[in-house]
Amino acid sequence: MQLILREYNLKLKHTFTISRESIDFQPSLIVELQSEGYSGFGEATSNPYYHTTVPMMRADLENIRSLIENTTTETPEEFWNKVHPYLKEDMFALCALDLAYNDLYARKKGKKLYELWNFTTDKNPLTDYTIGIASIEKMVTKMKELPWPIYKIKLGTQEDIEIVTELRKHTDAIFRIDANCGWGVEETISNSIALKKLGVEFLEQPMKADNWEAHKEVYKHSALPIIADESCIIESDVAKCHNHFHGVNVKLVKCGGLTPGRRMIQEAKKLGLKTMVGCMTESTVGISAIAHLLPQLDYVDMDGALLLAEDIATGVTIDFGKISYPNLNGTGVTLI
Repeated sequence: MQLILREYNLKLKHTFTISRESIDFQPSLIVELQSEGYSGFGEATSNPYYHTTVPMMRADLENIRSLIENTTTETPEEFWNKVHPYLKEDMFALCALDLAYNDLYARKKGKKLYELWNFTTDKNPLTDYTIGIASIEKMVTKMKELPWPIYKIKLGTQEDIEIVTELRKHTDAIFRIDANCGWGVEETISNSIALKKLGVEFLEQPMKADNWEAHKEVYKHSALPIIADESCIIESDVAKCHNHFHGVNVKLVKCGGLTPGRRMIQEAKKLGLKTMVGCMTESTVGISAIAHLLPQLDYVDMDGALLLAEDIATGVTIDFGKISYPNLNGTGVTLI
């Protein structure tokens, strides 16, 4: 098996702002694994909040190049278990590698990934489209630019309720709110009451990740369901979120790929938690991998490639929230 690493700097359509940062370009690492005439592709983006850069990911993968390239017939689970000890401090690199291996494995089997997992796609949820923080006028413009059935609105400003009140005047779409750890307990509870009246479906990670007492308090008193994001990073976090959140948002880059991501979704379901998978601002390579988990999800946020000025791959396509799969096997990705 051959390992090929490619670095990209993905240009965004608009400056993308959340409660803690703004970006115009998103560095990304694409992993390609070649074997027996087949190629599998994976992706992970840099992320300052998680102290991850593309050069770090590249170096961590180069360190185990021989281990990777000496792989032959392992299942994705066996492969993940083999490389995890070497990449447990770099889940983003592990994710890109795991996505590529799952893609390659399914292509060798002559199946789409969701077919290999025996999933059916007739009840797939629609994806939301994210509106980053900006002036209220700019946020309205961004929303009108792409009519959509569900919008995820980034908040964590001094005028959060005013923003949603104004946006609501321009659409009947479902709203989801992501404050990216920007609120406190009282603020979250009072905002939940106001936002419920404005047609909001749920709140995602309103408070700081490690404030479990606060999460429990809000879980008890919020008028809206609360979905964990920054509080649910790896497999062991799912159980912690039980009775503190109503659901979990699994990010493949944070947990180390599709292999652990699938296990987290299964555990969440057993605990009665709503399941969601979210994306980073990534290309169609990473987004196409997420698409194969859709049959297991209540909600999905996989709009990363829609935020780009230009993509680097073809794969799944998204139209008014609905995801369509390409005819190719694996995750269906082709680099442009």
